[in-house]
Amino acid sequence: AQSDDIVMVEGNAYFPAGALDPALVRPSEARSQCVWKGEAHYYDLVVDGEVNPGAGWFYPSPTPAAAEIAGRVACWRRGQVS
Repeated sequence: AQSDDIVMVEGNAYFPAGALDPALVRPSEARSQCVWKGEAHYYDLVVDGEVNPGAGWFYPSPTPAAAEIAGRVACWRRGQVS
Protein backbone atom coordinates (compact mmCIF):
# COMPACT_ATOMS: atom_id res chain seq x y z
CA ALA A 1 0.00 0.00 0.00
CA GLN A 2 1.13 3.51 -0.68
CA SER A 3 -0.40 6.48 1.07
CA ASP A 4 0.55 9.70 2.82
CA ASP A 5 -2.75 9.53 4.70
CA ILE A 6 -1.73 7.44 7.72
CA VAL A 7 -3.37 7.16 11.13
CA MET A 8 -1.16 5.60 13.82
CA VAL A 9 -2.91 3.47 16.46
CA GLU A 10 -1.00 1.29 18.93
CA GLY A 11 2.12 1.47 16.75
CA ASN A 12 0.28 0.34 13.61
CA ALA A 13 -0.10 2.48 10.50
CA TYR A 14 -3.69 2.47 9.23
CA PHE A 15 -4.04 3.71 5.66
CA PRO A 16 -7.10 4.17 3.43
CA ALA A 17 -8.46 0.87 2.14
CA GLY A 18 -8.32 2.30 -1.39
CA ALA A 19 -4.51 2.34 -1.14
CA LEU A 20 -4.44 -1.48 -1.23
CA ASP A 21 -3.38 -3.12 -4.47
CA PRO A 22 -6.34 -5.47 -5.11
CA ALA A 23 -4.10 -7.76 -7.15
CA LEU A 24 -2.06 -8.56 -4.02
CA VAL A 25 -4.72 -9.16 -1.37
CA ARG A 26 -7.58 -11.54 -0.84
CA PRO A 27 -10.17 -11.58 1.95
CA SER A 28 -9.54 -14.03 4.77
CA GLU A 29 -12.11 -15.80 6.92
CA ALA A 30 -10.04 -14.94 10.02
CA ARG A 31 -11.56 -12.73 12.68
CA SER A 32 -10.43 -11.48 16.06
CA GLN A 33 -11.87 -9.25 18.74
CA CYS A 34 -10.30 -6.12 20.20
CA VAL A 35 -11.77 -4.84 23.45
CA TRP A 36 -11.81 -1.22 22.34
CA LYS A 37 -11.78 -1.34 18.50
CA GLY A 38 -14.29 -4.12 17.81
CA GLU A 39 -14.13 -7.11 15.46
CA ALA A 40 -11.14 -7.24 13.11
CA HIS A 41 -11.35 -8.84 9.67
CA TYR A 42 -8.23 -9.87 7.77
CA TYR A 43 -6.66 -9.96 4.32
CA ASP A 44 -4.07 -12.43 3.07
CA LEU A 45 -1.20 -10.93 1.12
CA VAL A 46 -0.37 -12.93 -2.03
CA VAL A 47 2.85 -12.12 -3.91
CA ASP A 48 4.40 -14.35 -6.56
CA GLY A 49 2.27 -17.26 -5.35
CA GLU A 50 3.46 -16.87 -1.76
CA VAL A 51 0.69 -16.33 0.80
CA ASN A 52 1.21 -14.27 3.95
CA PRO A 53 -1.99 -15.09 5.88
CA GLY A 54 -3.63 -12.35 7.88
CA ALA A 55 -1.07 -9.76 6.80
CA GLY A 56 -3.62 -6.96 6.74
CA TRP A 57 -6.56 -6.19 8.97
CA PHE A 58 -9.41 -3.75 9.25
CA TYR A 59 -12.45 -3.04 11.38
CA PRO A 60 -15.59 -2.89 9.20
CA SER A 61 -17.61 -1.47 12.12
CA PRO A 62 -15.15 0.02 14.60
CA THR A 63 -16.40 1.14 17.98
CA PRO A 64 -16.93 4.89 18.51
CA ALA A 65 -13.61 4.98 20.40
CA ALA A 66 -11.84 3.77 17.24
CA ALA A 67 -13.82 5.80 14.70
CA GLU A 68 -10.60 7.26 13.24
CA ILE A 69 -9.71 3.87 11.67
CA ALA A 70 -13.04 3.39 9.86
CA GLY A 71 -12.33 2.59 6.20
CA ARG A 72 -8.63 1.94 6.94
CA VAL A 73 -6.34 -1.09 6.82
CA ALA A 74 -3.15 -1.94 8.72
CA CYS A 75 -0.44 -4.47 7.77
CA TRP A 76 2.05 -6.67 9.56
CA ARG A 77 3.94 -9.93 9.04
CA ARG A 78 6.26 -8.69 6.34
CA GLY A 79 3.59 -6.39 4.91
CA GLN A 80 4.96 -3.06 3.79
CA VAL A 81 3.43 0.36 4.05
CA SER A 82 5.16 3.12 2.13
